[in-house]
Amino acid sequence: MKGFDFSKLSRRELFKLSMMTGSATLIGARRASADNLVACGALPPQPYPIDTLTGSLAIEAFATSPVILNPFNDPLTIPKALRPGYQRNDGSLLSYDDPGAWGVRSSSNGSSSCKPGPDAGMQDCMGARRRFSGPTRVPDAGTHQLWPGTPGTCVAAYPKDPLYYHIRLQVNTHKFTSSPVQPILSTGLPTTPPANVRPNGSGQYNLPDSTIYGFNGQFPGPMINAMYGQPACVRFENDLDLNPMNLDRQNFGAPDWGFLTHLHNGHTAPESDGQPHHMFDNKGGYQPTQWVDNLYLNYPAGGNEREKQSFFWFHDHRMHHTGANVYKGLVGLYPIYDPILDPGDENQGLKLPGVRVNNGDGTFDVKYDIPMALYDCRFEDGVTQHQDYHNGCGEFHPEWWGKTYFRHFPDHGFVGDVFTVNGTAYPKLEVDRRKYRFRFLGASVSRCYELVLMKGTPKMAAGTQGQWTLSNGQKCMQMTQIASEGGLLPKAANRDSVQVWPAKRREVVVDFTKYQDGSQTKPGDVVYLVNVMRMQDGREPDFNDPGKYKVMIPLMKIVIGNDATDNSAPIKDGQELRPMPVVPNTSGLPKRTFTLQRGNSAGGETQWLINGLEFNPLSPLASPRRGSDDYYSSSAPDGEVWTIANGGGGWTHPFHMHMEEHTVLSRSNSLSANGIEHSVTDKGKEDVVGLDPSESVTIFRRFRTFYGNYVAHCHNLAHEDHNMIFGWSIIP
Repeated sequence: MKGFDFSKLSRRELFKLSMMTGSATLIGARRASADNLVACGALPPQPYPIDTLTGSLAIEAFATSPVILNPFNDPLTIPKALRPGYQRNDGSLLSYDDPGAWGVRSSSNGSSSCKPGPDAGMQDCMGARRRFSGPTRVPDAGTHQLWPGTPGTCVAAYPKDPLYYHIRLQVNTHKFTSSPVQPILSTGLPTTPPANVRPNGSGQYNLPDSTIYGFNGQFPGPMINAMYGQPACVRFENDLDLNPMNLDRQNFGAPDWGFLTHLHNGHTAPESDGQPHHMFDNKGGYQPTQWVDNLYLNYPAGGNEREKQSFFWFHDHRMHHTGANVYKGLVGLYPIYDPILDPGDENQGLKLPGVRVNNGDGTFDVKYDIPMALYDCRFEDGVTQHQDYHNGCGEFHPEWWGKTYFRHFPDHGFVGDVFTVNGTAYPKLEVDRRKYRFRFLGASVSRCYELVLMKGTPKMAAGTQGQWTLSNGQKCMQMTQIASEGGLLPKAANRDSVQVWPAKRREVVVDFTKYQDGSQTKPGDVVYLVNVMRMQDGREPDFNDPGKYKVMIPLMKIVIGNDATDNSAPIKDGQELRPMPVVPNTSGLPKRTFTLQRGNSAGGETQWLINGLEFNPLSPLASPRRGSDDYYSSSAPDGEVWTIANGGGGWTHPFHMHMEEHTVLSRSNSLSANGIEHSVTDKGKEDVVGLDPSESVTIFRRFRTFYGNYVAHCHNLAHEDHNMIFGWSIIP
């Protein structure tokens, strides 16, 4: 290997080599992918306008992250609401009507300034363009299908001018921890880092900042606090070609630096939905210098109050590279409030915890209401060979020591050995003695979590997933779940634990004035947010028996402070929150079954099939008819019944349907080890079907307001990127 002296292999490196499943002697015989050819010098550096191919061999040895020595000291990052306006390169904002605003580097008509608006061809940089015609009758691209305030439409009464936001996709750095670290072997024993790594002034080692792709250069990206009835138009602009700090991009992320942003799971027209069944130009991504205006109407499906949701997020959806781009940092938050039941003000509606602070420009922040993006990662150890199904020729990368590291293993996924909350590894949250609302988001590529509030003493467990364990951990507080990804549950439910799978959201109320046994907390008391779900390789979690935990990994330290004013109402088990939408008699409705299958006979990117087929963005597998947007219409009930079947016994699949939420009608395996979780969350609306091994779930869903192309896919992003995805189209 050029530049590497094999005579200097350490004990650690020999151990790594002995654990590898592939053989370096076979590397030359494997089918090279585009990324492999770039890494080996046979192709010019990225970006290049081609997709990667899946290789036939991989060296399946993960880097062992240096252990974080002083966790639970860095404060949890609590994001502030993004402010509207055009963002200049220096981060300053210009108002919508400012003469210097909305400059662009590319446009279909050559203009250097493109103001967001409803006219034809104004929705993205490529302008108005025809889509394929035929029985599906999809709308043309480049034009907003429905603009707020349009007379005679369902949003005629909405403000015709949305709040206009501007988000730039930028290359930047991110620090996951300020703690010193200790390089370790896979066994957890201490070792030395590569020779190029230097200790700090105290003789210890610090992690370098990692290179990220971020919305506005942040991870997680900015947070938009939205409100039903107030539309938002968000311009996403691709500045990933700009790298003023000359950062090493490493070898993961879309090779063409393309992006596609999906608001998960907004009730959104296909041109603003950010998915590769509608936007399949440029192999499903907006390239550097390009932009798109995504219009989020913040309109509940069918205009029905019961369809309102409460917590979205936005993330990249670039075809075949969603996992790598999300892992590289393209994650943003989008809580959405209801002015009637859930306005972000604990003196109104259901009186859920939250003190609203208006910013004077249509935006607001909410104190005591905290979103938490859960994300696991790995840091490069500098001595593990790089060769997976996309990247590498078996080389070592000591220059990447301590930076985030990604591997493509499509048959299962990617799991990390370091856990972060809102981009900080093992943070600390200081809370007042009062009630809080926590919004958990599964932002991991593959990992499933089960969260418990516990007392105990953190103890180092170097070499294990999580690096730390909670010695003598004991559950000390219940959480009251009030919402899932479909919004408020019909009834609140006391929970000892909640599961958070990829893309799923769980919202809970926690009372920090008392413990579960009834005793009172006092200032200085410490509680830990703990993951008790073991997951070794991304295929499926090792489900716990009730109350019996196989791991206890502390994710975040919570320090209880002094009393604070609390006007929120007590939320009791079984308390009614929001009624469910009425499900009609489904006996006469169309019924479809989609079976998720393992199968790589097609080669290339296809490692998974649905109904025996790989994803084809030009060929939808279902074409339901658009239903009435009048919930109280006397016309025949619209909607369909879909069954999603897990065709294999070795995997779980968090399967996500775009566009509208669904209602679970039945499960084939309701008494599984995961049955307690399903028994609560299946009673509410959801946008992700949690499929246990060999399980099938039957759901009811509607298709309203818009027509055109959408997708459904597994949100284990390694599966999605290797074709566990299908397109479907709503026809008028």
